[in-house]
Amino acid sequence: MAAKHRGRPSLFITLRRWLLILIFYPIIRTVFRVTVIGRQNVPARGPYVVAYNHISKLEPPLMLAFWPVFLEAVAGADVWDRSGQGLLVWAYDAIPVKRGEYDRAVLDRIQTVLEAGCPLAISPEGGRSHTPGMRRALPGVAYILDRAGQIPIVPIALEGTSDEILSRAFSLPLPRPQVTLKIGAPFTLPPITGKGDERRTARQANADEVMLRIAEMLPPEYYGVYADQMAARKR
Repeated sequence: MAAKHRGRPSLFITLRRWLLILIFYPIIRTVFRVTVIGRQNVPARGPYVVAYNHISKLEPPLMLAFWPVFLEAVAGADVWDRSGQGLLVWAYDAIPVKRGEYDRAVLDRIQTVLEAGCPLAISPEGGRSHTPGMRRALPGVAYILDRAGQIPIVPIALEGTSDEILSRAFSLPLPRPQVTLKIGAPFTLPPITGKGDERRTARQANADEVMLRIAEMLPPEYYGVYADQMAARKR
């Protein structure tokens, strides 16, 4: 599992991350045609949360390799049990989260990371959708953001990263598949108020808003469960 550092990563973890970037950046650049749009929207300093749509295995290494600073990262705890992927998330020292479960220790670690001024990357969907169409966001991302005190959220829209494209990318002959990473303007969410069902509804609405901000930068085939809400926004 992840190393037990708190707040900012240790020098040893930073060196491990540099090694991973040095390996993955040239591989991704060689196999894919990568376009990054909106670099001016990257905050000058943390803390902030980077929220991205998650289709395939490509998004996390792509995000981490092309972001100008090291991002703390959240990943499903089951990933540590997978060969290859488990080694990578351990080496990067991602934060393991058990999907759909409340874990105070994990929430405290995330809080400590953000309080230390570190940016955090998270997928509001809680895992891969396997198709371009978005799944509904889990309310946990809104809980994390509200607990952190309304820090900025940077929406990231990833296009061209499906499992099919990923498997085809390593077959010859090329051309290389096009992958686009769009960085949206930072925004904040309203505080979550009320009790019981009212609070749960507000939390889900905030989580949905994060996905809608991502959807605004994507073509309609990526909207998924947010198709109706996106249609209403465009009226």
